[in-house]
Amino acid sequence: MENFAFYNPVKILFGKGQIANIAAEIPANAKILITYGGGSIKSNGVYEQVKAALTGRNFLEFGGIEANPHLETLMRAVELIRAEGIDFLLAVGGGSVVDGTKFIAAAVPFEGDPWDILAKQALVKSAVPFGAVLTLPATGSEMNTNSVVTKAATQEKLFFASPLVFPKFSVLDPETTYSLPLRQVSNGIVDAYTHVMEQYLTYPANAPLQDRMAESILQTLIEEGPKTLADLHDYQARANVMWCATMALNGLIGVGVPQDWSTHMIGHELTALHGIDHAQTLAIVLPNMLSVQRDRKRQKLLQYADRVWGLSDGTEDARIDQAIQKTREFFEAVGVRTKLSDYGVGLDVIPLITDRFKQRGFIALGEHQDVTPKVVEQVLTLCA
Repeated sequence: MENFAFYNPVKILFGKGQIANIAAEIPANAKILITYGGGSIKSNGVYEQVKAALTGRNFLEFGGIEANPHLETLMRAVELIRAEGIDFLLAVGGGSVVDGTKFIAAAVPFEGDPWDILAKQALVKSAVPFGAVLTLPATGSEMNTNSVVTKAATQEKLFFASPLVFPKFSVLDPETTYSLPLRQVSNGIVDAYTHVMEQYLTYPANAPLQDRMAESILQTLIEEGPKTLADLHDYQARANVMWCATMALNGLIGVGVPQDWSTHMIGHELTALHGIDHAQTLAIVLPNMLSVQRDRKRQKLLQYADRVWGLSDGTEDARIDQAIQKTREFFEAVGVRTKLSDYGVGLDVIPLITDRFKQRGFIALGEHQDVTPKVVEQVLTLCA
């Protein structure tokens, strides 16, 4: 196991009715800005619960944060916060709203062009404190430091991370997810699954606890994910998937082990260029990344085949083939298609993506730093 430092200060309020308790987590004299997306929180009852919880408090609202939050939109919120003297943020929505709010929190006190936080990985020295009310389990953003933002003007989708943008608290009430469209439920399952795979399916690091925690999340998603789609009001299934998504990317399973993330880097480009949902891009790329990197990932692929899918018969290559196919079939079974052609995208996207990788210096990705633009080309060719 590699050396590591682990720190996660986020307070989780999990379960029915927990939105009512948010006022106790926010300073009494705070001037609050509620951030949200397209307005679904106003039709599913979450908005009214938040307003009721903040009765007597001083708050403003900022809506319209996109599913892939746009820099241009977020900067309008930054201007509002600076003008109004806002000193606490409350993100109400899915991972994109939380991601966008993290950027807003970092951008408000930032000296210079806030885009540098993403484009140049400029150091974040301070941030406006914030909490979150999660309505879509997927990204794990409610309990980590990561944020992904898109600059619409240039079709760039970049990320940053800073310990200063940990939420102070996050509310996870499975009932807030009942009204989600099936597509978003499906996407959340695939997103969480792939987050685990990026940290788990690399090479052995003598970290059996992390491996087994990762495998337990994968197995739980395989068991519970389809239940959420079969019954949109299955509270227990919703609760289990919601907690899986949080645990998948709160840092715990990734300590002391090598990580990949090349699938995500490719997926970000497909979203930026073609607007494909983030989880859909992961479902397209991951099985083919595993195929191309099968020799480098061989030991963990065999472990994955055995422990997650129960594949112990046949040759090693046959088991690896079956494990990759089972992964693809699971994504399809929960409603997420796994080929570029399913989304009307052709192989002409490949040079656009590899050129972007070269321009940004993304020439040595993955746990072995061997995912070059040429490897990216090989992976995307299989995605047709």
